[in-house]
Amino acid sequence: MENLSVVRRQRLKLRTRRMARRVLPFVASLFLATPLAAPVAKSKAATTNHQARLVAAPVVAPATLYNQRLHDLYRELGVEQQGLRYEVFEKAMTGYLNLESEGKLSGKQLLTVVDFELPSTEKRLWVLDLAARQVKFHTLVAHGHNSGENMATNFSNENESNMSSLGFYVTQGEYQGKHGRSLKLQGLDEGFNTNAFSRAVVMHGADYVSEDFIRQYGRLGRSLGCPALPMDQKDAIIEAVEGQTCLFLNGPDAQYSSKYLNQDVAMSKLLGQTQLI
Repeated sequence: MENLSVVRRQRLKLRTRRMARRVLPFVASLFLATPLAAPVAKSKAATTNHQARLVAAPVVAPATLYNQRLHDLYRELGVEQQGLRYEVFEKAMTGYLNLESEGKLSGKQLLTVVDFELPSTEKRLWVLDLAARQVKFHTLVAHGHNSGENMATNFSNENESNMSSLGFYVTQGEYQGKHGRSLKLQGLDEGFNTNAFSRAVVMHGADYVSEDFIRQYGRLGRSLGCPALPMDQKDAIIEAVEGQTCLFLNGPDAQYSSKYLNQDVAMSKLLGQTQLI
């Protein structure tokens, strides 16, 4: 009986070993196929961080933001439909922001733009209210007698030249002159308009700045260099823009340059403001 029991135990051990050899590979494959908890958590965290980086707001370059804000203001003012080209508006705004940065302007936030690249028969003067985003005035304006006929092509800073002078001006005070109510202008661009005072280049009204004159002669009359205005609007315009506001006279002169066309200064000023744009 004892020998029989020993034989049975040996058979049982042998059977157990065979079963273990069959089961172990299956168990091992299950173990290898199941990922560990810690790596899974780490993988999910890495994926979440990567996705967060992808949805983060992109950084906008200052120059891009500056151009975007100028274009937005240009559209809000609606001046493209009135014939004010963006490149002229951009130059005028650059100078305005430079002058404001130097403390040369009052708090009126008015910008007057004259584009002498347009013929005198077109309304080529704009008074822009930058705070209200409105065009206060859009009207005719004359150029100097020796600057050209209908088109202004010649410009000078010299006394008795009877030509218009391009560039940036800051308006001063009113006075009563031979043309009645008039406005003094201070030219700021050295070599281009700094003789405005000595030449008596001022803003005033004139009968030859009218639609009637255009119908009769095919162009406006011409001044001795002053940006002359229609008689029926000159009082309102002078009253609005007097007292340290910016005036920019643009024209077809490839030689014109200005220290106030510094875009870095303009960019810094505009992007630091909250009122204009």
